[in-house]
Amino acid sequence: MARKKLGKKDEAGGSPSWLTTYSDLMSLLLTFFILLYSMSNIDAQKFKNIAYSLQAVLSGKGSDYIFDNNGTDDNALPPITEDDEVEGEDIVDDESMLNEPISPNIVNMYNKVVDYLVKTDLQAEVSVRMQSEGVFVEIKDAILFESGSARLKDSGIELLDKLEGLLNDFDNKIVVEGHTDNVPSNTYLYPTNWELSTARAVSVLRYLTEQKNIDPKRLSARGYGEYSPIAPNDTPENRAKNRRVNLLIVFEE
Repeated sequence: MARKKLGKKDEAGGSPSWLTTYSDLMSLLLTFFILLYSMSNIDAQKFKNIAYSLQAVLSGKGSDYIFDNNGTDDNALPPITEDDEVEGEDIVDDESMLNEPISPNIVNMYNKVVDYLVKTDLQAEVSVRMQSEGVFVEIKDAILFESGSARLKDSGIELLDKLEGLLNDFDNKIVVEGHTDNVPSNTYLYPTNWELSTARAVSVLRYLTEQKNIDPKRLSARGYGEYSPIAPNDTPENRAKNRRVNLLIVFEE
């Protein structure tokens, strides 16, 4: 009878036993986290604020906060983005709040300005918007000056008198900005819109310092000419929007 030849056992095929155990562990962990997620409540506002802060860090702009008021106030106003403009008590569309985070302190400044304008009934003459620089109090050009002139009208003086209380409510620096439309200025005093916009900003600045005794160390003036429009210069209505003077209440950390 022939003997059966002894030899090594054939090695079993398939993955090592440790890999099977590892796969089971990963499946259990995944199931566990899915269950946690399904039972959790996501705070949409905090998630937005985290996204703003992360975007600011990745873009190199930096951000001083993740949650409004360090997460202590669930009803705090969300950050408002650059170039969001509000007139009177209008509310900003949340879907536009994705470009640049704005400090809650600027939001507080903005709310104070709006409250003041409502109390003094100036919503029709003045609009307000905020950016990362601070809060802009925007005055229509026709209230302050005659066409082609940098001399304050009576209506402009009356308006600035009403705004004195607002400006004194803050210790922040104030930048007076002059803007024009794209219609050329070609006079002896103002050969271009650069001179006209700058002269108008200086006129407002001088009135605030000389007549209203606002500390001149807080004030500065800028002239932008026609080169910083807020609307296309294609209709008379849009050109009127571009002719304006801004009082920028500068935000300082």
